[in-house]
Amino acid sequence: MTNRSLAVLFGAFALLAAPLARAESPAGKAGNEMEKKGNAAEKSADAEKAKGKKMQKKGEAMEEAGDKADNKAQEDAGKKLKKKGEATEKSGEARHEAAEEMEKSGAKVEKAGAKAEKDSAKAKADAKK
Repeated sequence: MTNRSLAVLFGAFALLAAPLARAESPAGKAGNEMEKKGNAAEKSADAEKAKGKKMQKKGEAMEEAGDKADNKAQEDAGKKLKKKGEATEKSGEARHEAAEEMEKSGAKVEKAGAKAEKDSAKAKADAKK
């Protein structure tokens, strides 16, 4: 077989297989979108938490260095950075939890849509009897 005939064969297969793909229900689409948004928000929140931890460590190091060098300004700056890092980390944790809830809600919506679709198909089948 030549490359051209293979291409035609695969093209024909793709055209025949395309209608077999089942269209997703609107509830399923909405659920998937919510889950995707939840996943993206989770990643963002995890990055924020990591940034907060990094700030905390840097603040602790600055505070310690200022303490050793008797540099009150550096010590205070380290304490301030440490507090800011803790706040950033807490904010990231809160956003992470909210994102997880969004993801769970999306899964619930998707399941509800699938159930409604099954019930609808069953009702149509029963109506034909």
